[in-house]
Amino acid sequence: MSAGKSGNLYHLFESRFPADPAARFLTLMDGPRQGVWYNYADMASISARFAHAMMALGVKRGDRVAVQVEKSAENLFLYLATLRMGAVYLPLNTAYQKGEVSYFLEDAAPTLFVCRPEDEAGMKALAVQCGVPAVATLGIAADGSLADMTIDLPHDFETVALGEDELAAILYTSGTTGRSKGAMTSHGNLASNALTLHQLWGFVPGDVLLHALPIFHVHGLFVATNTTLLNGGHMLFLSKFDADRVVELLPQASVLMGVPTFYTRLLSHPGFTRDLVAHMRLFISGSAPLLADTHTEFFARTGHAILERYGMTEAGMITSNPLNGDRVPGTVGFPLPGVSLRIADEKGALLGTDTIGQIEIKGPNLFKGYWNKPEKTAEDMRADGFFITGDVGKVDARGYVHIVGRAKDLVICGGFNVYPKEIETVLDAIDGVVESAVIGLPHPDFGEAVAAVIQKKPGRDDVTEASIIAHVKGELANFKVPKRVWFVDELPRNQMGKVQKAALREQHKGAFAG
Repeated sequence: MSAGKSGNLYHLFESRFPADPAARFLTLMDGPRQGVWYNYADMASISARFAHAMMALGVKRGDRVAVQVEKSAENLFLYLATLRMGAVYLPLNTAYQKGEVSYFLEDAAPTLFVCRPEDEAGMKALAVQCGVPAVATLGIAADGSLADMTIDLPHDFETVALGEDELAAILYTSGTTGRSKGAMTSHGNLASNALTLHQLWGFVPGDVLLHALPIFHVHGLFVATNTTLLNGGHMLFLSKFDADRVVELLPQASVLMGVPTFYTRLLSHPGFTRDLVAHMRLFISGSAPLLADTHTEFFARTGHAILERYGMTEAGMITSNPLNGDRVPGTVGFPLPGVSLRIADEKGALLGTDTIGQIEIKGPNLFKGYWNKPEKTAEDMRADGFFITGDVGKVDARGYVHIVGRAKDLVICGGFNVYPKEIETVLDAIDGVVESAVIGLPHPDFGEAVAAVIQKKPGRDDVTEASIIAHVKGELANFKVPKRVWFVDELPRNQMGKVQKAALREQHKGAFAG
């Protein structure tokens, strides 16, 4: 197979690289190497050397490469090197502890595990225990054993020609119910999604992306990075979101991709003004629901309507609000071109407009199944190829998709289905409430009872459990009214900003016992 006919994602990127290889690709904006930058020639050279190093460590086409290292330019080059050699990139959340890492190493059986230099001793022992043949390290200062190996290696590497159905990556789901599952994503899956988003979001020469997301996740690794590579563009690279630093850097950027907490923190920053972002082309939000109030306040402050979209590990991006057209608060827009989305009941029967049901999808972005779990893959797929996402939602008369919640978050109270999002919308609109999370808890009479955990604004002593319950009683049917309300300083979230409802259910599971 020639490179011209190759389905290797890197070959697609390469076809879009700038004519001038000295054009900037990435600039480090914080950390020990702040100010260091890399052009496209550097990226091609360093990724080539990483590919040679991995080959020397025994990695072959189709082998898994597990990676748990901090965000860095070299981490991205390692991702690209893995694509180039036809291996399978397996990024792991940097927060995972040894017990969790052990599961991933045993399940994925990687040939190589790349970890942080400071974790080397413990992870080498773990790798031996899990039967992983090779371990290398990579640090944030371009250090570590893998980086050291590359110093004298060739700067050229012949990128392997691949079929588009060959695996590019395995990303493990967050595992909120049971063990995490490895979603197998192909070169073609990633290519179709990147090409669609690049066009749909109107990327143009000269766009500069401010990148403050983690890169062990679809959002920061595939959406942000892959669209930038297709654009032959430049990224300002932050190791993590810092509101002060983002405010300083926004004048140099044209696009920001973030999670909702980015935008709420920017709105709380005194330096975040209309003038500061007048030049910006686009603000994008995803990975967790954006409150309609945040969308409205952001528009009032800046004149920019945040573009909210919807995606998941198994499919990359699925829907998006339009670049040109109404970006409707509280919705995630329309299915992407080439993606089919439908609403169905539990048996797969299609439901009508504005009727809440399970979201099912199909398209070239849809993953190849769960690693080593054919029975789980079959369980989540309809006979006609539609994937049951586990999300609950509806499509309105204009075609906008609304996400109501996760199917596992559905509360069944006294035989009635209760969708937490409906109650959260009422709670979040109460003066003095910042954000709410509605959960179902075991109840001796009702099976499950509705409860709410609320973050309220400082100093609002008038917002009480009794006042909350009284307000909801005036808005919703009685079976939807929370039977208990707790207040917290902050709702628990994962690193992508999603509220961890499983943790809240565990914390309060005995509230109605006895």
